[in-house]
Amino acid sequence: MPPAAAPKRVNLRTPEVMEEVQAAVESHYHSPMVERLKASGGVATFGDVTVRLAKQFGFCYGVERAIDLAYAARKVFADRNLFLVGEIIHNPDVNAQLASMGIRTLTGPCKLTDIDRLSPEDVVIIPAFGAEVAVLERIKARGCQIVDTTCGDVMSVWKRVRQYADDGVTSVIHGKAGHEETRATSSRARAAGGGRGHFVVVYDLAEADLVCDYIRGRGERTAFLDKFRHSVSEGFDPDLHLGKVGVANQTTMLRSETEEVQRRIREAVMARDGSEGNFRVFDTICGATQERQDALKELLAQPPDLMLVVGGYNSSNTTHLADMGKERAPTYFILNAACMESSGRIRHFDTQRQAETEDHDWLPSGPVTVGITAGASCPSNLIEDVLRRLMELRGIEPGKAG
Repeated sequence: MPPAAAPKRVNLRTPEVMEEVQAAVESHYHSPMVERLKASGGVATFGDVTVRLAKQFGFCYGVERAIDLAYAARKVFADRNLFLVGEIIHNPDVNAQLASMGIRTLTGPCKLTDIDRLSPEDVVIIPAFGAEVAVLERIKARGCQIVDTTCGDVMSVWKRVRQYADDGVTSVIHGKAGHEETRATSSRARAAGGGRGHFVVVYDLAEADLVCDYIRGRGERTAFLDKFRHSVSEGFDPDLHLGKVGVANQTTMLRSETEEVQRRIREAVMARDGSEGNFRVFDTICGATQERQDALKELLAQPPDLMLVVGGYNSSNTTHLADMGKERAPTYFILNAACMESSGRIRHFDTQRQAETEDHDWLPSGPVTVGITAGASCPSNLIEDVLRRLMELRGIEPGKAG
């Protein structure tokens, strides 16, 4: 079937559309209580509970833009079918809200239709993480109207890996191989350089060390390819494709770890070559991710009695915040206020086991200081819900809190 003609571009961000969009988004996700608390310095005492908010938390610009565009698409294309590639962001409450607006999904565990069933009348939203090249090309071939909400920070990484590939440099991507953003980034590394680009994804320092060992000549080919069989480009040959390497990253990874990955790989290249001429690096950590990590580090300089980290369990940047919190205080990574079942029972996500678990007697009696932060995909209304639930558990009327 020949490719369908490209649809006419439509401006979704007209003043009249955005006025209605902003009103709807505020009604769903805004929290006057949280705004008041932020304006007062992020610290407040309710009864014998002192709450300390991180200075930066919750929705970032890229997330806000993605949600605005999804709402605008629903308004402008009111009489057409709307589909979303996967999740708009990693927050189940936000994704459920979009589903209630009639926006259906094309990929992922909640898939409702197949790309090959789309028609030119259908509208497809690309999420903030972006989409893989092959997926995007299939959608374009159907002639669909595309609403691209890909974050600018993600596209900056794509630019870097394409440049690496064009120059014959293999991308070492610090990220989660199965994460939507990393899949989209690696697909661009592969597609660039005339389709001859290569990549290897390393999740942590242990995996980075395996790459370093191979660069230094200490690796075993079969074992290497087996270890990274799901994390390298097709046809990857470590004897050929680790000659020239450049580090990139999933934008939501922990900056300190990405910098250590960069340092170790640079040293390995220098040990092998006597110079760093075959090594490249660019700083591609998302600014909002870094701001939230820095703000939590500042809050933890005086550790609270406990930390609540709010966000989707599949959110990479929220996971890193939870791991940071654990180093300084008892930390509970919760999806929403419903996880705080009682003062004696809380459900929370264990980032090491990658599963929800529960703790008992998590909220101590007597005066207590609770630190709160949230990932970049967590709306303020969920933070308010957590605050009010915390007050309820301590016998403070929620209506009087804040």
